[in-house]
Amino acid sequence: MQGWNWSGFIEYLLNPYMLMGAWTTLWLTLAAIAGGLVVGCALALARLSGTRWLSVPAHFYIWVFRGTPLLVQLIIIYTGLPQFGIKLSVIESALIGLILNEAAYLAEIIRAGIQSIAQGQTNAARALGFNGAQTMRYIVMPQAMRLIVPTLGNSINGLLKTTSVTSVISMEELLRRTQVLIQEKFMVLELFLVAAIYYLILTSAWDFIQRRIERHFGRAYGNQTTAAPVDDAALDPALQQR
Repeated sequence: MQGWNWSGFIEYLLNPYMLMGAWTTLWLTLAAIAGGLVVGCALALARLSGTRWLSVPAHFYIWVFRGTPLLVQLIIIYTGLPQFGIKLSVIESALIGLILNEAAYLAEIIRAGIQSIAQGQTNAARALGFNGAQTMRYIVMPQAMRLIVPTLGNSINGLLKTTSVTSVISMEELLRRTQVLIQEKFMVLELFLVAAIYYLILTSAWDFIQRRIERHFGRAYGNQTTAAPVDDAALDPALQQR
């Protein structure tokens, strides 16, 4: 049995092949979250519209994509669609699969955030002459974002690791490149540990960014009369309405 290979471990910590895999994981995550937010917002608004021909298909979409594994969805997109004349590349299949799957979860996050705002605030905005778009932009979303951002941040953190599933359709992301090197170098533990370190660096960097974003959206709800720290109760939306 081959022992631990320190030189191999250190060599692949900064190996260009692995670095490129980490970069692929990063841009896959950014592209998937951007596309997922666009589709997710549309789904959330459709569910909240009160119009059945919008809300029912949106609910069905969310039910399907949240109820089936991403792995199955990717395989269907990559190997199933060509049977109907729709042939997609590995990158296209990975992006479409991640976006469609993530959109279903983001739609529920956005919907829950919007519905957490008291209906009385919407009614008050309408009484002041705000139309629907203005009410959503100036009244509902600024408050909802304070609740949406933490959960959205956790989704991005999870998505950074979920991109590894695209390795099953040969997407050249971090895990796939790790597996290729393992087959060539036979350093299983060393290379998997290198991959784990890369994932840990990416998620830690995002955690730092997420905390700054959360502070930005929570800034307007701080206690402006004293310099004391703001507790969780001070950020309760119900208390903000009094």
